[in-house]
Amino acid sequence: MENFKDMRKTLLAALMLMQMGAWAKVDLPEILSDNMVLQQQTEVKLWGKAKANAEVSISPSWTNNIYTVKTDNDGKWIAEIQTPSASYTPYTITLSDGEVTTLNNILIGEVWFCSGQSNMEMPLAGFWNCPIEGANETIATASQWKGIRVATIEKNGQLEPVDRCKGSWKVSNPANAGAFSATAFNFAMMMNRVLDIPVGIINCSWGGSTVEGWLPRDIVSQYKDINLKKDIRKEDGHDWWHYMSPTLMYNGMLKPLQNYTIKGFLWYQGESNVGKHKTYSERLKTMVELWRKEWGLGELPFYYVEIAPFGSRETNGSALLREAQFKAQSIISNSGMISTNDLVEEYEKDNIHPKNKTDVGKRLAYMALSRTYGFKGMEDMGPVYKSMEVKDGAAILSFDHAKDGFNRLKGMEGFEIAGDDKVFYPAEAEVYNNLQIKVKSDKVKNPVAVRYCFRDFKPGNVANLRELPMYPFRTDNWE
Repeated sequence: MENFKDMRKTLLAALMLMQMGAWAKVDLPEILSDNMVLQQQTEVKLWGKAKANAEVSISPSWTNNIYTVKTDNDGKWIAEIQTPSASYTPYTITLSDGEVTTLNNILIGEVWFCSGQSNMEMPLAGFWNCPIEGANETIATASQWKGIRVATIEKNGQLEPVDRCKGSWKVSNPANAGAFSATAFNFAMMMNRVLDIPVGIINCSWGGSTVEGWLPRDIVSQYKDINLKKDIRKEDGHDWWHYMSPTLMYNGMLKPLQNYTIKGFLWYQGESNVGKHKTYSERLKTMVELWRKEWGLGELPFYYVEIAPFGSRETNGSALLREAQFKAQSIISNSGMISTNDLVEEYEKDNIHPKNKTDVGKRLAYMALSRTYGFKGMEDMGPVYKSMEVKDGAAILSFDHAKDGFNRLKGMEGFEIAGDDKVFYPAEAEVYNNLQIKVKSDKVKNPVAVRYCFRDFKPGNVANLRELPMYPFRTDNWE
């Protein structure tokens, strides 16, 4: 019996020591992991947990400085660490609260936060019956991108904000690349080629999510069309989460990452807000302003993707959403939208996930390089409708972002024209006076309105000289 008591005491003592040792080791969120990319030439935040009211020391290998921070009563701490210029040199960060934790293979470069629904989430490996163009080659050659690292955040729907989520950094190689966001990875490849510095991507997206899913309860509760009391997670027969639920993504995926220092945002979302176009622009503006405020890094750039053509050739629900997306650029500072109107095949009419993500990523990169990094000589937008006049039974259209004209003189597809009866007919369109487009139809003698690709599925073929597509538009405001 005495021996049993002694053994019990020894075991308890050992357990206590193990617990003390475990608690002594600095506890980091998954986003702070080996292989991460930190934003260059700024003060980045590191954070985690340790013993309560203890001192945590932080030693980055790129400097002789040792940073110290004291934990609060709950053991939480946050520190700001100065980073050097971008480099392919792998660094370490050593943290200690009595027991050493080391983060290895860290690069310094540019970090972009990518979010939205399934077209941003869509990995290089593809979705069910939805391939990615050129995926096998991109995956096979992934190891050549030594400076690209990707953190894919695990879906985590929560009713209340949390401070942790899963998702650590992965190097680019064939084993990992299939899970990388295709849009984001193509963006990163172009950025890495041009800047020749490491690029980090945080992919925080959830297929099917609405813009309201990425906003907090205190904001969403003000939207009269959103019923927060309705638990669609149960009513729709799903598990404990539901991709259409408001606030879940903000609480469980976005909020835990807001200490991570980034350069800007990339956004690809909107399909789940079709039918809510009257509120979309303002809600997107609200979302961007909130994110910027909570990251606390100033007016971070926000570049986003026009939803691709999909669905019926006769209806225009998604066209109205694209129109709202385009409008958002005018009310969101330091923002821009790329068009994808030309990046679909005819057979993809019923596919909400078009395969061409290469050009989506490249166009986002052109916008970032031009507007955020100040590169000259490139275009980042296609033709934008400016004005219309009627002359000799034809509509004469003028455009911005087409200073050298268009990619074709005739055979322009996607135009429709209407008179006072508001009935639209397919129209002939051609270049007029070098820099304008003349639109006409034998069925419309007195034109009143013109539309371009203003249908759910109506790809066009008009672009500027840099092959950036004309943005869909309408000259009318008819319901």
